Amino acid sequence: MIREVKKDDIPGCVDIIKKSFKTVADELGFTEENAPRFTAFATTEGRLFWQMENEPRLMFLYEDDGVPCGYYSLLIQDNNECELNNLAVLPEYRHKGIGKLLFDHACESAKSKECKRMNIGIVEENQILRKWYEQNGAVHTGTVKFDFFPFTCGYMVKEL
Repeated sequence: MIREVKKDDIPGCVDIIKKSFKTVADELGFTEENAPRFTAFATTEGRLFWQMENEPRLMFLYEDDGVPCGYYSLLIQDNNECELNNLAVLPEYRHKGIGKLLFDHACESAKSKECKRMNIGIVEENQILRKWYEQNGAVHTGTVKFDFFPFTCGYMVKEL
């Protein structure tokens, strides 16, 4: 079941995000020391509360038999665009189609807000994730290398 995040859900959402992104960090050698701004290390309850209260952001939680195990948020942008953030599924719940359900839900949520395009940022070196998004209709549009990350940021777009 996918539902909107409530304030009481924020600690669980942070846990899902951190644990989910930590697998990528471990696989690619990111640590809190070499990538303190990476999602696995930088996501906090305060940050999510702030996003909930101060941004035009939709936040959703996936529960499996009442257990929170998936999350995503959509930041509504100008020009009928949005940005998908922190699509995450706990490692023990992966490969069950939850990520696809969340992504499809994100696309429908974006359309309901009259968004025509969804912007997606990824770790470019995570080719499995890039391929997954491409299989789900996203198109790779470029990369940027920032000094504060030990990886390249990849950018993708899904036309809605």
